[in-house]
Amino acid sequence: MGGSRVKPHFITVEGPIGIGKTSLAEAISERFGFVLLKEIVEENPFLGKFYENIEEWSFQTEMFFLCNRYKQLRDIESRHLLAGQSVVADYNIFKNTIFARRTLSGSELAKYLTIYDILTADMPQASLIVYLNASVDTIMSRIAKRGRPFEKNIEKEYIRVLQHDYNNFFDSFKKTHPTVPVIDINGDEVDFVERESDLEAVLMRIQHDLS
Repeated sequence: MGGSRVKPHFITVEGPIGIGKTSLAEAISERFGFVLLKEIVEENPFLGKFYENIEEWSFQTEMFFLCNRYKQLRDIESRHLLAGQSVVADYNIFKNTIFARRTLSGSELAKYLTIYDILTADMPQASLIVYLNASVDTIMSRIAKRGRPFEKNIEKEYIRVLQHDYNNFFDSFKKTHPTVPVIDINGDEVDFVERESDLEAVLMRIQHDLS
């Protein structure tokens, strides 16, 4: 009899806007040879309008992200995970609920969450999550540094609320998903983009958790 196939890893990197998710996911992919999955952001035709008028454009923006992330994850499952290839993504699809619960309300939120539950019912789940967070000032400075035009209208209060929502979500997630390891990284203390030693320490910790 042949040996059983080792189950591939599926790492997701999460945290507020501008915290460094993509940079870390790229580094993980390069170090461990994982397939890299990057979320579609700039292709969202509603995003610029969303930051100008959140209430008006929330539902369209969130539905675009949900449908595209669903398609991406289905493709990554069929092409890579089922073939035994490990994957690292710069997002986890549960982020959709974090944003939706803040920007949608009433019947729109109810409709959205129903669609979300249907689409994600049998979706592959992360075997390891890296959660990046930092102070509002650090996040704002990183958003400004990368200079995306559609992010120029992001307000400090929006980031403060988003950071609060992420912290609350992960506090709950850790209690309801005790078997899913979560690595917490404080972006005020760790800068894996500017400091090679910080990146190496993060990658070593991930390697330890994977093994």
